[in-house]
Amino acid sequence: MKPAVLVTATATLAGTAFLAFVAAPAAYDWYEGRHEESASYASGTAAKQARPSVPRWLPDTAADISYAMKTTGGERLLKATLPTSLPPTCKPLPTGRQAKTPELQASWFPKDTTGKQATHRCDLYYAYTDGNTLYAWQHNDDWIASNKTAAGH
Repeated sequence: MKPAVLVTATATLAGTAFLAFVAAPAAYDWYEGRHEESASYASGTAAKQARPSVPRWLPDTAADISYAMKTTGGERLLKATLPTSLPPTCKPLPTGRQAKTPELQASWFPKDTTGKQATHRCDLYYAYTDGNTLYAWQHNDDWIASNKTAAGH
């Protein structure tokens, strides 16, 4: 093999390796993240006015709302400071029933949240409180099932 061909082949192989190990993961992260939106609001009222996908059961008087969602499905995260306990529409999870683990991640949502921590079901959301801080999430599978039911499937 001629030295110029060997150098070209080596450079091509090195470039391909670079793409596989550096650029491809960065592109994947960009692709995955581009379908996620997040926002924060001062109150439950402001959150529900700004975004129709914020759950209607969230009290208007809730404060410090953090909300994240996937635009390509039903995954949602919600953190809020509640003025009192959970709203009356939130019902305790039945004994022995475990919630699904959140699919989304956000810097403000506990990274170690699992389905075992949920104590209540607020419409399609699994929820628990830590003091007066509400943590709630909606799982895509539940959202899909709800949409199928609403459509008569």
